[in-house]
Amino acid sequence: MLKLFQREKGFYRRLLALAMPILLQNLITNSLGLVDTFMVGTMGQGPLAGVTLANIPVFVVQLMMFGIQSGSSVLISQYRGKGDMGAINRVMGIGMYAAGFIGLAFALVMGFLPNQFMRLFGEDPQVVATAAQYARIVGWSYFFDSFVQVYNGVHRAMGNPKRGLYILGVSMACNTFLNWVLIFGNLGAPRLGVEGAALATLLARALSCAIAVGWAVRDRNFRLDPALLLRPGGEMVRRFVRFATPVMCNETFWGLGTSLFPTIMGHMEGSEEILAAYAIAGNITNLCTVGVFAIAGTAAILVGQEIGSGNADKVYSLGALLNTLAFLFGLASGAVFLGLLHLFVIPVLYPLFRLTPSAADICTMMLTMIFLVMPLRSMECTNIVGVLRGGGDVKMATLIDLSPLWVVSIPIAALSGLVFKLGIFWVYLGIISENMVKAVLGLWRFKTARWIRDVTLPAHQGAEG
Repeated sequence: MLKLFQREKGFYRRLLALAMPILLQNLITNSLGLVDTFMVGTMGQGPLAGVTLANIPVFVVQLMMFGIQSGSSVLISQYRGKGDMGAINRVMGIGMYAAGFIGLAFALVMGFLPNQFMRLFGEDPQVVATAAQYARIVGWSYFFDSFVQVYNGVHRAMGNPKRGLYILGVSMACNTFLNWVLIFGNLGAPRLGVEGAALATLLARALSCAIAVGWAVRDRNFRLDPALLLRPGGEMVRRFVRFATPVMCNETFWGLGTSLFPTIMGHMEGSEEILAAYAIAGNITNLCTVGVFAIAGTAAILVGQEIGSGNADKVYSLGALLNTLAFLFGLASGAVFLGLLHLFVIPVLYPLFRLTPSAADICTMMLTMIFLVMPLRSMECTNIVGVLRGGGDVKMATLIDLSPLWVVSIPIAALSGLVFKLGIFWVYLGIISENMVKAVLGLWRFKTARWIRDVTLPAHQGAEG
């Protein structure tokens, strides 16, 4: 076991150099959601439930963008290992076409049909009306964000996650300041409430897009080739479809599946309290799992670059090490967060959100469950999103990631909440059951070693299976 941790000199320094900026980047991204939740939550449980409902499709958009980013990184990390910058430009161009189309499509639907769209996710007229107010403005922000996500993802896959960290840091500062101004009407601005939170997000996303474009144009280390960006070529499109599209579909259908959980809750008795608790628990969980996704993101980069550099023989032991580190991290962080739940979150944070006693109990139950399964969640996420994807095994990784959600979690949650009326505890137990199933299936695939493949080779040269 100890031999597993013995790596070449400088490995752990490199691991931290990659993981820390990704961790901070994820922390900033999720902090933006918590800031919005906190500031809107001070207005009461109703506005908070409305924003939670509006964020269901927003969450799907974000996951689709993450899917494009992650799918592109499967190719980019291996091309980076080969030093092929022209190919990276081509992949980036395809990613921007795909992300821009998705961002614009959702912006149009949420901008012009907000009420009709929000009725798909909830029944309470007041909650739906609040959600529509937020959605019609915030939807446009994801057109700007689509290009930023692709740009940041390219640099992350090339081993330069600091670029995204700087851009998101500015975006967070801008969003937080504008929230304070526009939600509450400070500095002489009108008091816009929920619409102010949406407008702040839109302006912050537009600013981050402008920064990314300016940085890309002036970057001397990675020069953009407009000809390759705008015309990436049929061969690269086919390669993107083969290796990146399964990841995009994975994140999209995972997002659609996950969005059904608050939709189920929105049709349960006492949905306002449940959705408010789910919003707070979700944002706290996102903050507490930034380290998990940082390890997974780092794993994808390290595994991909190792294969691209021609060191496939070292990849299996590298994947085993990364999965083990992820499990140990999840074990330690889960224990810490359980302690903080009772020492800080319940006595300090809950009163700030003005939760009812029932909503507070629901939130505590959700967070306790999440922290208990943190070791398994950390390991299975790193294995599937990092090791298997980074190794080029995108189709099997997609199957392992989606099957437990659609075959196990969603049916259990829907039957528990809507058919048998068992209550939110059983619904949430169904939600987290996917982590246990994914951990078992993911480890089985990892042990076969059939996930190690060079995705930059022509189809007839790449390993299959």
